[in-house]
Amino acid sequence: MAVAVSHLNSIQYADRQMASAPDAQSSTSVDRDYHQSVSWFVKRAVDLLGAGLGILAISPLLLTVMLLIKLDSKGPIFYKQERVGYQGKTFGMYKFRTMRPDADKMIEQLKAQNENNVMFKMKNDPRITRIGRFLRRYSIDELPQLINVLTGDMSLVGPRPPIPRELSEYEPWHFVRFLTVPGMTGHWQVSGRSDIQDFDDVVRLDYEYINQWNLLFDIRILFKTVPVVLFAKGAS
Repeated sequence: MAVAVSHLNSIQYADRQMASAPDAQSSTSVDRDYHQSVSWFVKRAVDLLGAGLGILAISPLLLTVMLLIKLDSKGPIFYKQERVGYQGKTFGMYKFRTMRPDADKMIEQLKAQNENNVMFKMKNDPRITRIGRFLRRYSIDELPQLINVLTGDMSLVGPRPPIPRELSEYEPWHFVRFLTVPGMTGHWQVSGRSDIQDFDDVVRLDYEYINQWNLLFDIRILFKTVPVVLFAKGAS
């Protein structure tokens, strides 16, 4: 399913605006068809291989986490949330459940404590379960997104996919984020994660990734992700 036509128009507008910026590299305006390039198909092959092998390698961890979630609190093991991806198309993103089953209904009550100007971020979020706090600290809750990588809705590396309601807070140029497939990790995550509070800075990092994208960039981000996750740098 695609988001509103106005959002698709905003994506095209953002592309034109960012491509015409003084510091934009020529690849943004000239090589916009890189999604059909040989490098892009190699990226997809790496995603499939990495996600497939990853699921097999960490299957004992996944099973252990599933058991702990079930023992810790009532509710489903997995949480499927609608997110916005490439070219504004929505999809269901998988995570291990780290919150109370009624967490989404509590958003309105907690809005005043939001610490980010667009994305909902809150320290000591009362909706998070005991095991959920640990899973989030080390990004273990994100591992089910390997399924999204296999289906093609996500990549191992790319901008993080937002929740549809967040788009109403976007400036027109923010829609540049949807010019590529969203990822499990990305330039923002390895550059500060939750320590970066200004959403404009998040989008600038996403744009830098899109503008300078190549396979080596992806590999560098993947390697940088390991210490960020292990030492919980910038985790909320």
